[in-house]
Amino acid sequence: MKIDETRAVGRTGAVRSRANRTYGAQGQSAASEPREISDSAAVLGIPETELTPKVRSAIMTLMEEVARLRQELAQTERRLTDVEQLADQDGLVPLVNRRAFVRELTRVASYSERYNTPASLIYFDVNQFKIINDTHGHAAGDAALQAIAETLASQVRESDVVGRIGGDEFAVILERADEDVAQRKALSLAETIRQRPLNWQQQKIGLDVAFGVYAFRPGVDVDQAMAEADRAMYANKQTIVRNDN
Repeated sequence: MKIDETRAVGRTGAVRSRANRTYGAQGQSAASEPREISDSAAVLGIPETELTPKVRSAIMTLMEEVARLRQELAQTERRLTDVEQLADQDGLVPLVNRRAFVRELTRVASYSERYNTPASLIYFDVNQFKIINDTHGHAAGDAALQAIAETLASQVRESDVVGRIGGDEFAVILERADEDVAQRKALSLAETIRQRPLNWQQQKIGLDVAFGVYAFRPGVDVDQAMAEADRAMYANKQTIVRNDN
């Protein structure tokens, strides 16, 4: 989010800009300092005749302080960005976590309703994940989740959002995609996962997922949308189990 400071900054903004140019670049000639000070003083409304050595020194000190504060602010903003990214990152796979995913889902749902544009949610659950853990160990289970996460992330558009919802559950937000488009995409993603078995300790472990699709409708909140997609996924999983038997 950007805050428009144009009117609030006023004259100080011009001083800040000149201070940054003056003290931000190395190797700039000291001979330019009186000109910069004069320019700054003019912006502050100080007549040239009042630019005594004491006033010039005070202005220079002020400009140095402004430059230092700008540098500290930039460093703080970078640290905050890093902290936010870490807070949104899942602890195991290279995807956003549930909290960040729900936030993005809320944003997309609001946009979809406001501008009457389609958007869909796909909910995935890994089939027979417990068997992978019990047979090959939890390290293999973690590797399976990482492989599925990488496949999902690599097969969607940049505008889409992929997240790990928890355990062996993943979800994808498809912007500008109605239910038919989302169903086709879900089928494609599930098939791609099946075609990429996990290579684990000289063994190939087959990976498979069940999925459910929900296309957003006006007036439906995020919790309801996730519940509907989860129910559709569970129905799909039951169908897979019956077919296997």
